[in-house]
Amino acid sequence: MKLNSLQKDRAAGVLVTLAAGDALGAGYEFGAPLPEGTPVSMKGGGPFGFAPAEWTDDTSMAVALAEALVDSPSAPGSAAALIATVRAWARWAAEAKDVGAQTSSVIAAARRLAAAGGRSEAHASDFATAAAEFHASTGRSAGNGSLMRTAPLALAYLDRSPSELFAQAGVVSALTHADADALEACGLWCVAIRKAVLTGELDVRAGLDLLPAARAAVWLERIETTERSRPRDFARNGWVVEAFQGAWSAIRLTSASASGPAHLRAALEEAVRGGRDTDTVAAIAGGLLGAAYGYSAVPFEWRQHLHGWPGLRARDLMALGMELGRGQGRRMDSWPRAATHDYSMWGRTDALVQHPHDDGVWLGGVGSVARVAELGIEAVVSLCRLGTDEVTSIPVHDHATFWLADSVNNADPDFVLREAAAAVERYRAEGKTVLLHCVRAESRTPTVAALYGAQAAGVTPLRALEDVRRVLPGARPNPLFMELLGRP
Repeated sequence: MKLNSLQKDRAAGVLVTLAAGDALGAGYEFGAPLPEGTPVSMKGGGPFGFAPAEWTDDTSMAVALAEALVDSPSAPGSAAALIATVRAWARWAAEAKDVGAQTSSVIAAARRLAAAGGRSEAHASDFATAAAEFHASTGRSAGNGSLMRTAPLALAYLDRSPSELFAQAGVVSALTHADADALEACGLWCVAIRKAVLTGELDVRAGLDLLPAARAAVWLERIETTERSRPRDFARNGWVVEAFQGAWSAIRLTSASASGPAHLRAALEEAVRGGRDTDTVAAIAGGLLGAAYGYSAVPFEWRQHLHGWPGLRARDLMALGMELGRGQGRRMDSWPRAATHDYSMWGRTDALVQHPHDDGVWLGGVGSVARVAELGIEAVVSLCRLGTDEVTSIPVHDHATFWLADSVNNADPDFVLREAAAAVERYRAEGKTVLLHCVRAESRTPTVAALYGAQAAGVTPLRALEDVRRVLPGARPNPLFMELLGRP
């Protein structure tokens, strides 16, 4: 599907924000609700000993689904896509720190069914049969394990109808969770994510008309109850309905006092403060918040060390979200997968000077990236696209990337510019020499350099820009950036 620049940002944000919520909640899992305003962080730990900023089973299962879907761009509902999904889940479960009880039981039963049929690997039909049998034998299969992983499906169905998406969400849920509540929750959440990516709106009612009237009335009452409540009020959030309610409650409650990136952060923190199944509720909320606000709205401090099975980082999740949204599969010859990015048509890109207020910060064009090792640069802040092989000498967590075009087509440019300046400040506080660059060091680089300089020298951003222009005479921030620099 052809997406505009803001829709691309929102598609890229879905998996990254899901993972950020997941990692934020991991260290608080199964704990009691936290007092209002208690700070939360990606501290790691928790009952399963996750590392700081490491995501859990919620994101790992979503990644497996996303990778199966991105490799089936023309047929996300195909048997091949479902088989690839369940095989990836089985591989993950074999090495995971934590597998939900119901999911673990279904995977084990599916393996037994496959073995009985003389097959070395289970098929999707084995999973669906095992899930149906689990439901029939227990009468309870409405855990939150399918809702936590459902977000990638919405991205794969951006160019299809909401009814198709709703139906397929039920099919994918039923691979492990066959209860009607689980199927319907996944359908409603997926339709809400799809709408958020396409329009930027947060609306969990968008899929209600796809339900039979009686079930729509049940879910409308549940949503209305949610909007009168707080996340902490849903003490049984291991149940898919209360996980749904806890996530939506966190989003709605914080929307009254925050918007944009501030709302994304406040809502995920509130989801964690709700207690109990904190990682899952925050992951569910994250998928929808990322769809509405985008990759650009995720704080760099959350993205910097974000990681998890199977050895992926935030950039990998960003790429998966982009590719799912475009519906063209993995494109290894174009950004964000390409090894290099061609800027030859931009003219001279080799500008390189030291910051007038801090000689530990270099300001440059994209051509200066090739000199990182030569200059002993230890961290890079990129304000333009780069290929995957262009900053290989720098550890991933020391390469900060920001989506920022030198135009009006930016999501939350004030936030992104200030986050980029904060990344420079963060690296400098760690004692690292930093390269701050865009393509030609004309607009984006001097703007962020001025914001950083204002903090470093205790002057206004406009005064700092004057100093930057003395070393970068070609610095010409565009009118929007100049307006932002002039704000208090």
